[in-house]
Amino acid sequence: MNGHLTQKGFDVSSAAGGEEAVRMIRVFDPTLVVIDAGLRGSEGLTALEHLKHLKPEAIFMVTSANHTPELIFRASKLGADAFLPRPLDFSALDRQISALLEGQRSAALPAHLRDPFRDPERHPAEISMLFGTSPRMVDVKNTIEQVAETNATVLVRGESGTGKEVVARLIVAHSLRRDKPFVKVNCAAIPNELLESELFGYEPGAFTGANRQKLGKFDLAHGGTIFLDEISEMHPSLQAKLLHVLQDGEFSRLGGKRDIAVDVRVLAATNRQLEHAVEEGTFRRDLFYRLNVITVNIPPLRERREEIPVFLNYFLQKYSEYYGKQPVAYSDAILVRMMEYNWPGNIRELENMVKRYVIVGNQAQILRELTNTMPAESIPYVIPTGRETPASATPGMAASAPEEQRSLLEIGRHAAQQAERQAITRVLNQTRWNRRQAAQILKVSYKAFLNKLRAMEEETHASQPSESDKP
Repeated sequence: MNGHLTQKGFDVSSAAGGEEAVRMIRVFDPTLVVIDAGLRGSEGLTALEHLKHLKPEAIFMVTSANHTPELIFRASKLGADAFLPRPLDFSALDRQISALLEGQRSAALPAHLRDPFRDPERHPAEISMLFGTSPRMVDVKNTIEQVAETNATVLVRGESGTGKEVVARLIVAHSLRRDKPFVKVNCAAIPNELLESELFGYEPGAFTGANRQKLGKFDLAHGGTIFLDEISEMHPSLQAKLLHVLQDGEFSRLGGKRDIAVDVRVLAATNRQLEHAVEEGTFRRDLFYRLNVITVNIPPLRERREEIPVFLNYFLQKYSEYYGKQPVAYSDAILVRMMEYNWPGNIRELENMVKRYVIVGNQAQILRELTNTMPAESIPYVIPTGRETPASATPGMAASAPEEQRSLLEIGRHAAQQAERQAITRVLNQTRWNRRQAAQILKVSYKAFLNKLRAMEEETHASQPSESDKP
């Protein structure tokens, strides 16, 4: 990269590590700083945070072979103006640098430089993990794009563990308030009698023991965003005060004698049907209408099963690196059970399951845990006897074991193949049969993807009756 930038006419200096970079940034006063975050990203992001503090007016670009959403989000939060995956595409690098420098000259960075949704050079894999394999999550992404740069109140709805806070943070990361405070409040974790003082603060003498002024979460979020998680758990008496903030942009502290103006964008989340709470009288109807300006509905994991293998691989890599372990790859049987399991705890439950697998490394234990937690009626693959053939069997399957019971491993392998075929077909339809793009979404090499397609075609042809077999 140094040689390429030198040829382009830039005066380039390199630092071997963080300490040397600190010395160089003080001496050379650079306009643009490029940080290689490495595979893990931790050291590079530490350097980014330190250097950004030393020279906040500089442009910072982060590169890494690890282009996961988590790393990109952390880099953006620490002040990175752009992210480019490695290996570098020098034409993309040139375009990014040109745009960043032009943006600095105009004293305002264009939104697309910070938005991986809108810049195709910045998100070949990282955003596709969250939004590329499920049509319903593509709808979520589109909604985030549309509302991020507005000040509209957003209600994020979905079951526990679906990623409501992740969506809220993505909205903030792509909003005009991204460099302002982000304050999270879990309304279910704070007792009702304390939640008001946590949200709005109090003045000295407001109650026994209130010896000094305390700023509330709305004070701390001024100019930025407040995220009210589990908003349905807020007591009705406090809902009226929140409604006042949403309507008038003002609140009063406990024991206060005046209203305080505040500029805060409100994002809220719930795993309950607020319409039912409104009918039951436990949630104010007018507050519901105020919160429900824009709604982002996150589907449960069981309704986007094509994402399960993507999350499995992501969390396996993440916790293998974190714990310094190298567990055996998932067996066919485990993959089958994970694809069949309904995941009532959604992505959070899947993440914890993978974490346990990395720590324990016992596939049999994980398989028992998955199987024992599945209701019998939800397990579609049973061991047939005699001449019985499961309804879900594909042509040619029964011939492999016509008279004897097939082993669980055989059943598991078949189910895994079926799940793989379904995922491939779904993604091909999604990409309008763009095979290279489908291979990228499914995170396999293009050659391996073509081999899988060829095997599927051969299996299909083999299952069709020949001319001599036809009546």
